[in-house]
Amino acid sequence: MDSCKLRGITGAHCSLKLYESFEFPPFEHGGYACARLLMKRPMNEITDLVLVSLCRSAEEDVLELSDSDFSSVIEQHDTALVMFYAPWCGHCKKLKPEYALAAGILKNDDPPVTLAKVDCTDAGKSTCEKFSVSGYPTLKIFRKGELSQEYNGPRESNGIVKYMRAQVGPSSKELRTAEDFEAFIGKDDVVVVGFFEKETDLKAHFLKTADSMREQMTFAHSTSNAVLDKAGYKDSVVLYRPKRLQNKFEDSVVVYKGDPETYSLKAFIKENYHGLVGIRQKDNAQEFTNPLIVAYYDVDYVKNPKGTNYWRNRVLKAATELKDVTFAVSDKDEFMHELNEYGIDFAKGDKPLVAGRDKDSNKFVMSKEFSIENLREFAQDMVAGKLEAFIKSEPLPDANAGPVKVAVGKNFKELVTDSGRDALVEFYAPWCGHCQKLAPVWDELAEKLKDEDVDIVKLDATANDWPKSLYEVSGFPTIYWKPADASKKPVRYNGGRGVDDFIKYISEQATNELKAWDRKGKAKKEEL
Repeated sequence: MDSCKLRGITGAHCSLKLYESFEFPPFEHGGYACARLLMKRPMNEITDLVLVSLCRSAEEDVLELSDSDFSSVIEQHDTALVMFYAPWCGHCKKLKPEYALAAGILKNDDPPVTLAKVDCTDAGKSTCEKFSVSGYPTLKIFRKGELSQEYNGPRESNGIVKYMRAQVGPSSKELRTAEDFEAFIGKDDVVVVGFFEKETDLKAHFLKTADSMREQMTFAHSTSNAVLDKAGYKDSVVLYRPKRLQNKFEDSVVVYKGDPETYSLKAFIKENYHGLVGIRQKDNAQEFTNPLIVAYYDVDYVKNPKGTNYWRNRVLKAATELKDVTFAVSDKDEFMHELNEYGIDFAKGDKPLVAGRDKDSNKFVMSKEFSIENLREFAQDMVAGKLEAFIKSEPLPDANAGPVKVAVGKNFKELVTDSGRDALVEFYAPWCGHCQKLAPVWDELAEKLKDEDVDIVKLDATANDWPKSLYEVSGFPTIYWKPADASKKPVRYNGGRGVDDFIKYISEQATNELKAWDRKGKAKKEEL
């Protein structure tokens, strides 16, 4: 969920919201969105309305640095995250509003975290070269002006905030009083607390685990007798679930009972952190492993906690009987792009939509209306292999008799995987400029090789599924060589993009020597 939704603020640009008694949550602005909050006193009639304008561009919270001021400015900040970017970069454009939103939140932290950016194509060229920036966007963390580490965290606002907050201060907070303890476990997220009477192996491993997991979890520890007595634990590590996630299907407090080893403690935390049904968001989606079943609906613990838990509790009831499946709930608006991948273009109604992936990442959609019984049946059938996988696909080509073979989701297995022929496969996007430039080259290559035992194939990766475990595509165009021998894995092509470059490569890789070219890619002389 974005911050506007978390605060109950909707609309593309501006909306109005009433708060009583002049008590309202802090406003976190993002992108160029704008909100006005109307506050009123607790009276039936609207009086004493105070209009508070909170409209401004979040871009102001991101420092724009250049070669002339980078060193002098960055050394003034204890902790800073710097984005090295290029204005034309699509990934940079996508990141900028999320980055700006995170900047507006983190600047108010104590201690604050500064977010800055450097244009590597203009006034920041030398700085980008100094820090070995080779791709965009590149994010790096600086401490007191010195490069500390590469940023390897999420690329959306909530994840950036969580990751950077973990970089500031100790990895585990020391709880000195019972009040400290109560406040800490009262946080709105899962927390892990270590209770220690003395120095032990468990304490040492706990602190080491906190260091290694500081980006994912919130840790605290105590040696105070007052805290230990209040908690009722000694020489123990305990995971606490927040009130909003507590339910009758699982324990709200989980005590670690394994060996005092870092690996075992990590495994305990990872196993219990999300519980039976996790709240899956963009910044933690990678933590949910297959086989996975997700219920998509309006997940909002700020505006509608009761409604959110109403549906989550029903998923929980099914999850208790299927321990080998990962269950989660996700906000349908936040994951609309994912629903699109399941062929769902519009999520209407209040009931959850359910989709899942098996251990091999095949996709499945629950066609029946949501109910506990239908969810249970869907999960059992998916794991048992009784369901037909959903394949995102364009319609099958009518003839497909041209030199370039057109692959879609429904014919990829037949045309490529099980064809028994060598193939050079291009994964493209219609809007991609490099793909458009390659198109006539691809046509010419296919025409020249039309009498060879090699298929030249293209697939629109924005409209079709393919075996992603074999063909990893992170940009366009991506090209793979698929050998005729099905036991051999496809190989990513990284050579030149001229017709002669492709012919030379294919000549070397082909299962059988080409008829018109030798193994070095030289044209054979025609026999008289």
